[in-house]
Amino acid sequence: MQNQRSIETQQSLMQSGQISGSLSFTGIMTKEEEEMSKSALLTFRAKEEEIEKKKMEVKERVQAQLGRIEQETRRLATIREELDALSDPMRKEVSLVRKKIDSVNKELKPLGQTCQKKEREYKEALEAFNEKNKEKVQLITRLMELVSESEKARMKRLEELSKNLETPRIANVGD
Repeated sequence: MQNQRSIETQQSLMQSGQISGSLSFTGIMTKEEEEMSKSALLTFRAKEEEIEKKKMEVKERVQAQLGRIEQETRRLATIREELDALSDPMRKEVSLVRKKIDSVNKELKPLGQTCQKKEREYKEALEAFNEKNKEKVQLITRLMELVSESEKARMKRLEELSKNLETPRIANVGD
């Protein structure tokens, strides 16, 4: 493979004009041409090796960057998992609280209706109680009036009886 490269290199150098001169009819290069060819070949190989070194350096840097990227990707994935783990319980708790609120609302609705019904019944009963209480007060007042009138009438009658009893005695005593 190296020989193939050197032949290709020589051919490309000849075409580009870096190796000048002509080969003799026998196919042998002169010393000067040979040295120039070797020098050009060595220069080319040195440049090729330098390019290979730079290629390897770039490849190593890219590999190092890729390694860092993979580490950072794993780290990000771990952080995402931790964030999801943190937000999941909150979501679950929020969901549970919302479900409880919904169930309490369902229970409250009939209780609210029952409460309103009982309030209406209470108001009606209170009105009936107040009316009966007024009636009772009126009856007590009437009873007091009647008792008072009865007492007055009784006292009056007692007075009359008492006068009637005293008057005939006096007549009997003097007779």
